[in-house]
Amino acid sequence: MPATPNMSHTEPQAVQGNERNSFALVALTSLFFMWGFITSMNDILIPYLKSMFELSFTQAMLVQFCFFGAYFVVSLPAGYLVSRIGYQKGIVTGLLVAALGSGLFYPSASLASYWLFLLAFFILASGITILQVAANPYVSVIGKPETASSRLTLTQAFNSLGTTVAPLIGGWLIFSDAMHSASAPLPGGEEVQLPYLALMGLLILLALVFFNLTLPKIKYEVSGGKITDVLRFPHLKLGAVGIFAYVGAEVGIGSFLVSFMMESHIGGLTEAEASKYVSWYFGGAMTGRFIGAWVMSRIEAGKVLATHAILAAILVTVAMMTDGNLAAWSLVAVGLFNSIMFPTIFSLSIKDLGASTSHGSGILCLAIVGGAIVPLLQGLIADSSGIQAGFILPIVCYIFIIYFGIKGCHLRPDSRP
Repeated sequence: MPATPNMSHTEPQAVQGNERNSFALVALTSLFFMWGFITSMNDILIPYLKSMFELSFTQAMLVQFCFFGAYFVVSLPAGYLVSRIGYQKGIVTGLLVAALGSGLFYPSASLASYWLFLLAFFILASGITILQVAANPYVSVIGKPETASSRLTLTQAFNSLGTTVAPLIGGWLIFSDAMHSASAPLPGGEEVQLPYLALMGLLILLALVFFNLTLPKIKYEVSGGKITDVLRFPHLKLGAVGIFAYVGAEVGIGSFLVSFMMESHIGGLTEAEASKYVSWYFGGAMTGRFIGAWVMSRIEAGKVLATHAILAAILVTVAMMTDGNLAAWSLVAVGLFNSIMFPTIFSLSIKDLGASTSHGSGILCLAIVGGAIVPLLQGLIADSSGIQAGFILPIVCYIFIIYFGIKGCHLRPDSRP
């Protein structure tokens, strides 16, 4: 999953870096890895909890509803919080809140309470939201301003690395072929306790590191304009819908990927085997990010975005209409074309906003709630008509992104008063 930018009402000004900042950059990069890892683990836990509580697809998608719903609920308050306590304390706060959410997985499993699991997901995501709002500015200010883009690319790559390795580690820790054989009992929740206790310990350790870490001081400058001013930009409003559509499509596909691979006419795999394909899905996104950056240095970004969305829509359509390996690998390959969508939609949407840029950024971050809404609706379709039928929603999302890349990103306000 993409890392969201700063959403507070102050803008950080660059601070000249030095060698002492190298460790700070390494530590900050680890945060990007961590929240990518945590977000991707949801795709492993959804089929596990679905089996444990014998849930419908709609009920299972409440995991993503609670997780990505936290972005919508917490993002703006997190911006205000960080603007009051500072970015370093904001990072520590985010890590501790995420640790609390991770710790709640233990009693959730012990009590076999799905609603407690959902609360744990919400608190965990709330911590990640605070963490992202606080951490992103430091990536830009540690070092020379002219190399800020390369540092951001590096941290985004580690975010993608986290989403790639999490399904492999999570599948190994949580699933076993024996547990999910035909004669095996339903999972009881114990398998998630140790991994999330370890995650809680790691988050607390990182909080202690950042509490004692000397980070460069950021100078602030209050952003201009009112939040209502930004609503006059049509490309920003359409971009918000584009972010909603992209995150919804990416999370929807990832959330159903394991269950899709387990279908007898697709792969007939166990959960442990199917979880490996989630790594391929997000690994494609990591690879495509580097390729896309090279391509967009030579071709207009809107055209690249539209082309990627067209290819993604075609691949999802193939996955809907076919069986076996063709359907399986078509869906996995969508990750490659998802790669550049979030940063491209984001950058095209805030272009030419001027003093309203930070407010526009906040609106775009709220649109990440698409990851809560689209998978839930997809679950309703899957329950009534099957998993493959549910992929019609990601196709609709990609169609809108095609429109945004071709036309929507170029629209500007009427110059008349």
